[in-house]
Amino acid sequence: MKLLVGLGNPGRKYEGTRHNVGFDVLDVLAERGGNPRRRQRFQGETSQTSIRGTPALLLWPLTWMNLSGGSVLAARDFYKLDLTDILVICDDFQLPLKTIRMRPNGSAGGQKGLADTITRLSSTTIPRLRVGIGPVPKQQDPPSFVLGKFSKYEQVDLDETIQRAADAAQSWVTLGIEASMNRYN
Repeated sequence: MKLLVGLGNPGRKYEGTRHNVGFDVLDVLAERGGNPRRRQRFQGETSQTSIRGTPALLLWPLTWMNLSGGSVLAARDFYKLDLTDILVICDDFQLPLKTIRMRPNGSAGGQKGLADTITRLSSTTIPRLRVGIGPVPKQQDPPSFVLGKFSKYEQVDLDETIQRAADAAQSWVTLGIEASMNRYN
């Protein structure tokens, strides 16, 4: 069993915002897996799917971005998963739009949902897939930038990036972190 966690904020107000690209990637994976139906569990919504024959649980934490770790911890403990079987998918305003970066471990790099997950799981050794949403314009502060929506001009690049991130997540499930990093970073 693999656990794929998409980070974002719940509610219509946040749909389509930069901070919710983790949710958007999971939406694509759920559609590809033929099971877009969600169930309330682990302080979030889940969808059971299979990715190229491997059972996977998609998790959309509904605890707000900055408290995402509680949801991840609940799912990890229930399924007794190793940290290497968890992939956290989140936005990164330091990466340019159209860029994705997968890593097996590391710091949160300023991403507060990832930081809370690292704290709750007591480890920096959690695979993650960062989806570029930047750069932040000089005249704008990062919090308002990440909670803003993409322009129509950016939407085409965003759609391609989300599809590519979903491809990378599927690759992580079937080929592992190293092969996926070599292919998608």
